[in-house]
Amino acid sequence: MQGSGATTSVWMDRGGAAMPAGTVAPTAAALGALRPDVIVVGAGIAGVTTAYLLQRSGKSVLLLDDGPPGGGETGRTTAHLSNVIDDRFTEIERLHSGSGARMAADSHGAAIDAIERIAREERIDCGFARVDGYLMLAPGQDPALLDRERDAARRAGLDDVERLDRPPIGHPGPCLRFPRQARVHALDYLAGLTRAFLARGGALATGAHVSAVRQDGERARIEAGPDHAAVEAAAVVVATNSPISDRFAIHSKQAPHRTYAISVRVPKGSVADALYWDTLDPYHYVRLQPEADHDRLIVGGEDHKTGEARDMAERWAALEGWTRAHFPQAGAVEHRWSGQVMEPFDGLAFIGPDPAYGGRVFVATGDSGMGMTHGTIAGLVLCELIHGSGSPWAALYDPGRKMTSTLGTYLRENLDVARQFLPYVRGPEVEGEDRIQPGQGAVLKSGGWPVAVFRDESGALHRRSAICPHLKCVVRWNPGERSWDCPCHGSRFAVDGTVLNGPATQPLAPVGDSASKN
Repeated sequence: MQGSGATTSVWMDRGGAAMPAGTVAPTAAALGALRPDVIVVGAGIAGVTTAYLLQRSGKSVLLLDDGPPGGGETGRTTAHLSNVIDDRFTEIERLHSGSGARMAADSHGAAIDAIERIAREERIDCGFARVDGYLMLAPGQDPALLDRERDAARRAGLDDVERLDRPPIGHPGPCLRFPRQARVHALDYLAGLTRAFLARGGALATGAHVSAVRQDGERARIEAGPDHAAVEAAAVVVATNSPISDRFAIHSKQAPHRTYAISVRVPKGSVADALYWDTLDPYHYVRLQPEADHDRLIVGGEDHKTGEARDMAERWAALEGWTRAHFPQAGAVEHRWSGQVMEPFDGLAFIGPDPAYGGRVFVATGDSGMGMTHGTIAGLVLCELIHGSGSPWAALYDPGRKMTSTLGTYLRENLDVARQFLPYVRGPEVEGEDRIQPGQGAVLKSGGWPVAVFRDESGALHRRSAICPHLKCVVRWNPGERSWDCPCHGSRFAVDGTVLNGPATQPLAPVGDSASKN
C-alpha cells in the first residue's frame, strides 16, 4: 500500500527502502505483457518474502503495490523478531492445544532463522542481531502469572526460558528471560530482500493499485493500474495487511487495532541490548537500535481498536511517561508514529487459501502484533502450498479454520461491527463545519447521510462520503495520522478519499465540491 499516514517512523526517517531499479510501469501494455506463474499483491514483509522465496524456488513472480516496498505497515513496525507469542503461551495453548502452541513457537523461531539466513546469503546490511527477550511482570500483578507462562513456554519447546528476579533495566519486579530473540532494521531488510527478488528475475510494479482479484476455473487474475489491466497467473497471493480479495469470511474473524510508538536517544551502552515486554493490557514493548555515537530506544504500546479513540496525543504522552519511569537517561522524543495491527480472535495469523475462492487465491493477514515473523512465516508456508508440497504449519494458520474456541469473542466483535452503523442515525460529531479547526476532520450530516469533512491549513474544506466502500461502515477521523479510518475492518483513506489500506479497493466517494472555502 502507498504511504499509510502522516507521521514518520524511525525507519522511514533514516531513508529506509529506496525504490529499487527495474520496476515495471503500471500501464495496461506493460502489465498485460507479463505471464507470471504467481502474482503477489502487497510489497510489505509478507508479500516481498513470499515473492522472493517463490522466485528463488523456480516460480516466475509479479509483485505489485500501489506504493513503494515497505510503504505500508512494514515501515511502521518496531521490528521485534520473537518466537514469544504476544498473546502468551498460556492462551495459545488454551486455544490451539499443546501441539498448536509448539507449532506456533517452532514457526516463529523458523521465521527468525530465515531472516538471519536470508540476510547473510543475500548480504543484506540490516543490523540483524540476536538478543535476549524479557517478559516483565507489571507492578501489582500475581507473580504466579510468570510461573504459568514459563511452564507453558517450556511445554511449547522453549526449554531455555528462565525466571529472573529482575530484568537488566530499571523495572521493579521479576521477569522471564527468553534467549535467542532478534532485532532488525525493518526497511533496510525489506529493501535488500526486494533487490534480491529482482536480481533473481522477479518483476515489481509499483504505483499499481489492484482493484479486483478473481478466480476463473484453474486460473486467477487481478486488475491493476489506472487502465485496470488484467494479468493472469496460476495463483494470486494477497498480502495487503487486510485482504482486498475477501468481503466477509476473514474480516469477520479479526479486528483492526491502532498501536503507537516513540523513539528517544539514550547514551551509548546505557541500556542492555534486548527486547522487553510487560504484562499490562495493553502492554508495552521496547527494543534498542544502536547508532554510531548513541543508542536509540524504541517504545510501543497504548493500543486500541481502530476508530475508537481521539486522544492520540495522550497515547504518545503515556508512552513517554512510561519510558521516562523505566529509562531516566532517555533524551527528547525524536519520533512519534502509529501503525495498524490486525488482531485475529485466536492469536495467530491467517495464511493459506482464501476460503472465498477455489484454491488459487491465497492470503496472509492477522499479524497480531508480530508482523515481521508472521509475514516471514507467510512466505515459508505459501511457497510450499503453491508448490503443492504442503506445510507442517498449514492447518494451524488455515484461513478457513473454525472459531469454535473463541465463539464468544467472535460474536462480540461482530456485534461491535454492527454498532458502527449507528452513525447513520446519530447526529453529527460537531455542530457545523465552522467548528472544524485547520488540519482536523469530523463526520457531519448532509441530506441525512454521513459526510467526512476535513479542513486544510488554508481553510479549504474537503468533503467525501463517510461511508466505507467495503461494507458500508462509517469512517472515523484519525487526528494522529490525519486519515479517515474504518472501525469495522480497517480500511483507511487519505483526506482526499484515496485508499491507504484495504480491504477497500475504491476511494471514498466525492460529495459536492471536492474542496471549498467555508
